Amino acid sequence: MRLLLALNLLTVTASAVAGEIALSDRRSGYEFMSRETRAMQDDDTANPGMLWVLEGGALWSRKTGTGRACADCHGDAATSMKGVAARHPAFDASRRRPVSLEQRINVCRVARQQAPALAYESRELLALTAYVARQSRGLPIDVATDARTQPFLDAGRATFQRRQGQLNLACAQCHDDNWGRQLAGNVIPQGHPTGYPLYRLEWQGLGSLQRRLRNCLVGIRAEPYEYGAPELVDLELYLMWRARGMPMDAPAVRP
Repeated sequence: MRLLLALNLLTVTASAVAGEIALSDRRSGYEFMSRETRAMQDDDTANPGMLWVLEGGALWSRKTGTGRACADCHGDAATSMKGVAARHPAFDASRRRPVSLEQRINVCRVARQQAPALAYESRELLALTAYVARQSRGLPIDVATDARTQPFLDAGRATFQRRQGQLNLACAQCHDDNWGRQLAGNVIPQGHPTGYPLYRLEWQGLGSLQRRLRNCLVGIRAEPYEYGAPELVDLELYLMWRARGMPMDAPAVRP
């Protein structure tokens, strides 16, 4: 009941037309965390997300499928994967649309290694994604925006601004119009995906950006899209574009 009252209050107080946050006013979710949670993220020996990164490093060198490992093609991830996560979702010519980093990993597994695709939110896929994302820590988000990606970027923006669910709320009403306010005891962040996949204390585990987006949809009583759905990838693309220039900090830690 408390959450419903808070959401209803947001509905009443939010502006009729959401305005995107000015580039100069953007703030990472890290800035909204407690001192203790920041300290946990900052110390790799205390950051629980690093357990997945370590496992991803082992998977990177492990042969699978036809006997080929990621390292056999890409070599040292610290060099070959530097900046990759900061550029995804990225346009895939064969699919004629952007793909997320998780999808890119599975494309390589199926096409290059001839191994089965990894399930969304599986420990193996999260580990490989976290390992690749770790190589972009500190680098600015820089997704490509051109004639090929613009329609998908526009679709993601439309989803972000569209009211959905029984509570009739849009992402923008929380993360553009009401960031910094309290919702059910927590500070509303601006929604910049700088640290995914990240460790959430609520989950007691690592999770992808799509998991978080699906959680939000459930929270507003909307039907969540399936993992890997075009709508979620387009929304990811828009959120990354919205966070352009901000440094990556994966694997982040959040409440």
